[in-house]
Amino acid sequence: MTTTALITGASGGIGYELAKLFAHDHHNLVLVARSASKLTQFAGELQNQFGVSVKTVPLDLSTVPAPKFLFDQLQREGVAVDILVNNAAYGKHGEFAEMPMEETLGQIQLNITALTYLTRLFLPPMVERRNGKILNVASTAGFQAGPLMAVYYATKAYVISFSEALANEVKGTGVTVTCLCPGATDTGFQKRAETENSVLFKKLRPMDAKTVALDGYRALMSGKTLAISGLRNWLLAESLRFAPRKLVIAISRKMLDQVP
Repeated sequence: MTTTALITGASGGIGYELAKLFAHDHHNLVLVARSASKLTQFAGELQNQFGVSVKTVPLDLSTVPAPKFLFDQLQREGVAVDILVNNAAYGKHGEFAEMPMEETLGQIQLNITALTYLTRLFLPPMVERRNGKILNVASTAGFQAGPLMAVYYATKAYVISFSEALANEVKGTGVTVTCLCPGATDTGFQKRAETENSVLFKKLRPMDAKTVALDGYRALMSGKTLAISGLRNWLLAESLRFAPRKLVIAISRKMLDQVP
């Protein structure tokens, strides 16, 4: 039986690589992103290469009505989503007091509210069918506070906590919830976040999106609750449990400083 995976933020980076992995394993796809042209081109590539059905939905999930609009559209078209991948997110570099309010609320709306709303909409049908998978893409940023990206780091802490709690709630229902935590990854994220010249991206070698996506895909398919991509990132996340919090925050700030 062919399953359908819905992937948000699917036009590039980790979402793009995840879509290719699902298509390779013959899952049909619903791809959601803001760029209609990128989605259309990508869908054609996947259909030609793997012979799967690919539906594209150009949509800005940072707008309040978007998650319900997406769910209702798929309901009308009779598209049952077996796998939900909440990948769409963004961050912005800068001090909180100087951050434009639309950037602050935009991060919360996309990274937290849309993710939560989509999960609430698509999870009950999965539980009813006693089959389904959810992958929430968080970040190793969620394991500590992040001066200069305070809101982004906080939103990712929410995603980790939310995902782990849900994984416990759905145990025994046939549904699994997995949280993927990448570290710095070479995607379009850093350009939008304006962190291209930070110590984190200039001095430390970011992982490639393909490797991160594969880690997340394997964790999702095996029903793992939390997956930290990359040994270095895993070691870092583990070490944070024992380090003094003030030191962790100071180091986090240093990583986001701009390289002269």
